[in-house]
This record gives sequence, structure tokens and C-alpha cells, in this order.
Amino acid sequence: MSTGTNASGVSSEASSEASITPVVVRLKLSLLRNGLRQSAGRRAAYITSVVVVLLFATLQLLGLIALRGNAHAVSVTVLLIAVLALGWAVMPLFFPSGDETLDPTRLVMLPLRPRPLVRALLVASLVGIGPLFTLCLLIGSVISVAHGTAAYVTGVVAVPVALLVCVALARAVAAANIRLLSSRKGRDLAVLSGLVVAIGAQVVNFGAQRLGSAGGLSRLDPAADVLRWVPPGSAIGAVDSMSKGSYGAGVVQLALSVAALVGLLALWSRHLTLLMTSPDGSTLQAGETGARERVPTGGLRRLLPSGRTGTVMERSLRYVWRDPKTKAAWVTSLAIGLIVPVFNALQGTGSIYFACFAAGMLGIQMYNQFGQDTSAFWMVAMTIASPRDAYVELRGRALALLVITLPYATLVTVLTTAMLGDWPKLPEVLGLSFALLGAMLATGAWSSARFPYSIPQEGYKNVAPGQAGLAWIAIFGGMVSAALLTAPVIALTIWLNVTADGDRWSWLLLPLGAGYGALLTVFGLRMAAPRTARRLPEILAAVSKG
Repeated sequence: MSTGTNASGVSSEASSEASITPVVVRLKLSLLRNGLRQSAGRRAAYITSVVVVLLFATLQLLGLIALRGNAHAVSVTVLLIAVLALGWAVMPLFFPSGDETLDPTRLVMLPLRPRPLVRALLVASLVGIGPLFTLCLLIGSVISVAHGTAAYVTGVVAVPVALLVCVALARAVAAANIRLLSSRKGRDLAVLSGLVVAIGAQVVNFGAQRLGSAGGLSRLDPAADVLRWVPPGSAIGAVDSMSKGSYGAGVVQLALSVAALVGLLALWSRHLTLLMTSPDGSTLQAGETGARERVPTGGLRRLLPSGRTGTVMERSLRYVWRDPKTKAAWVTSLAIGLIVPVFNALQGTGSIYFACFAAGMLGIQMYNQFGQDTSAFWMVAMTIASPRDAYVELRGRALALLVITLPYATLVTVLTTAMLGDWPKLPEVLGLSFALLGAMLATGAWSSARFPYSIPQEGYKNVAPGQAGLAWIAIFGGMVSAALLTAPVIALTIWLNVTADGDRWSWLLLPLGAGYGALLTVFGLRMAAPRTARRLPEILAAVSKG
């Protein structure tokens, strides 16, 4: 009787576990269907994205098939799958709301065991545009490198294994970071996706130019030789090894991908168990969280000037570190300001004057200073009673920007000079960078008072609806004005470069450019201060929208 009861219980449990998978798949389809029912615009956007992705996947599939027989086909396919896996790994970090089933904490109150839940969520993860796109690339990669019966048989196994590795990788990363991704600060990480796109575009551009030079696809071989042993690239490497008759190597490479899949599933299951059994921040005692989150704040303050100037600098620097939108803007400017001169120098076609791009990118951060405060600007406005107060406020914000910009622009200039080996021009480029920075601080301060606009804290927009025109005028008008203000230093630089003995005096451009930039900054702050004091109600109304 006892045995029958146990058998019945086991059978019931097995039946329950088996029934989870179709339920979760139907849940995924229901979430997708209900989301599309919300509006016609959402349906149109989804259908358009499906068509575009399918078209791109088809073109990629045809391109990979056309690569069949090329000596470097395996290098291209292995690197392609490695990059694809990297995309799956970072996707949950930048698009946490793209798939509601990525959040397993929604299921913690249900009587589910981690193992059947992992299996169900893994199957549900195969429903979507991303898995279909990945499947097309994997099939094309196998066709591109497979030759012989053994290779095709291996490919039949390699394709689903590689696909499951990508999906399991995304799920494991999401489960490991779900506490962060489900918080407000975590969702604001999506703002940084623009940085990833910007850096990725530069890397792709650089890589394409390098491939177009001497050597062509053979430049990919060293990296591919390593990645063909790293899952899921090892699955494609196994197909290639089987094509060449290296059956032992092919088995090992395929086994590496299978082992990676098993390891990722185990890691995913472990994180699911922790999520479903450990308390989160809402269940901890207030005393515990308060003691844990207490952060000393005196270190930064001791390094800054006393009085209102130091207070404003500290506030501005804390915005850079803590506010997601401000941090995203700064990180993007820092990255692009370095990428443009360095990548051009690596290509051998760059100019040392590209180093000025760093100062220009960071100088943009001076524009719309009050818009960065959003509705909290009213607290600042309450402390401004005269042009003198406004001047000190603007000066503190400019000094906070200079704390980061001056050493960074100098570092980028020195690095670019070292890569190009053009040391005699270092003083004049530094002087030109400092002059440009001073001009942008001056025009940025005036533009912040004249054309303020609101920056929405939620979502991807950097301008509130109806204020796009103000943003264009403020930024691009200010940049043109900054270029005109820098014209005397530019003209002097050109004159010294075309003069016969100009090299003897080019070092003077460093102190002249720095002094000229400082004068422009002071002049711009003093011009903007009275306008700021007069227009406080208008500025507050503009930056509080959205």
C-alpha cells in the first residue's frame, strides 16, 4: 500500500512537472498576444520589426551559404557565433523589459521546483524573433563549413546545442541580475544601450576597414583559432573538424558546447533556487539595510573648495555618479571622445587634431545645466536671489565639469600624440583643446539660461515632448558659437603651421590657448548670470515639463 502510494505520488509529481512546459509556453504566447492588443501602433512596430529581422536573417543565411568553399569560412562563422553569443549575454542587461518571462520572481509564490521550471522557461525562451534569427545564422554557418556525412550529422546536433547555449546564457545572466534589473536603477541601465551601440558601431567600422586592407579575411584566423574552442563557437568548430577528418577534435569541441550548456543550466537553476528561497530588500529589517547602505560622504567634500562653490561642485559630481541619465551622457561622451581620435590613429590616417574631439564631447555637458536637475531645480532656484548667486552657481557647475574634462582631454591628447609620434605638435593641440573647452563652457552657460529644456527621467528620450526645437537651438547653436569664439586660436595655429619658423613659437599656443579659454569661461559665466537670475521662473517651468 505504501509502495503504491509512493508510486502514485511520484507519478503525480512527474505529471505535474511535465505539464509545466506547455503552460509556460502558452503564458509566453499570451503575454505576446495581449501586448499586441494594446494599440495598433505597437502591432505595427512589432510586425515591422519581424519583417526586418526575417529579411536580415535571410540575407545573412544566403551570405553564409555563399561563403561555402572559402578558405576562411570557418573563421567568419566562428567569430559570428561568438559575437552572437555575446549579444545574448548582454541583452538582458540593457533590455530587461523586452521579455516579461525573464523575471522568475513573478513565479516565486507558485509551488514549482527549479528543475522543471528551468526546462519550461528554456522551451518558452525559444519562442520569439531572437531565437529564430539565431537559428538562421547557425544553420547558415553549418552549411558554410560542413563537408561530408560526418560533418552534417554533427551539424544536426551542433545547431540546437549552440542555440540552447545562447538562450541559457541569456537566462542565467538575467537570473543572476534580476534583483538589479527589476529595480528602478536597473531599468535605467537601458539608457546605456546607446553607448553600446555607439562603441559597437565604431568597433565594427574599424574592423571592416582593417579587413578591407591587406590580408583580408586572413586577419580573422588567429582569433578564430582560439574561439573555435570556446562555446558556442566550438559547436561550429566541431563541424569544421569533422569536415577535415579530425574526428577526435570534433568530438571534444562538441562536448565543450554540451558541457557549457549543462553548466549554464546548473547555474541558472542555482540562481532560481536562491531567488525563490532567499529574502529580498523588502523583507529585511530597516536597521540591517540602513547599516548596509550607509556610505561615508566626507572624502569628496574635503577635496573641494569651501562655501557655495564646493557645495555646487559636490552636487554636480554626485549627479554624474548617481543619476542614470547624467551618467549615461557622461559615459557616452567619455567613450566617443576617446574612440574617435584613437581609432583614427590606429588606422594610420588620423590627425593629432582629432584629440580636440575629447574636449568638444565633454564641453557639450555644460549645455542645459538646469535641465539636468529637472523639477528639483526649484530647490536651487530658492537659493538664487541675485546675479552674484547665479554666477557662483554657474561657476561651481563649470568647475565640476573641469575636474573631469581637463585631465581627460590632456590624457587623450597625449595618448593620440604618442600613437602618431607627433610630439612637437602636443603644445598647440593642448592649447587648442583648452580654448575650445573654454568657449563651450561660456556658450553652454549662456545657453542653459536662454534655452533650458526638460530631460525625462524615465524611458529613452532625452528631451521632453514639444521641446525638441529648444534642444537643437541650444546644442547646435551653442556649438557653432563656440567654434566662432575659438576662431582666433585656430587662425593663429594655422598661421604658425604655414610660417617658415612657426615651429619655434608653436609652444606658445599652450599658454595662450589655456588663458584664452579661461577668459572666455569667465566672460560667459558673467554674461549668463544676470539672465539666469532674471529668468528663474521661466527656467523652472521649462525644466519641470515631462
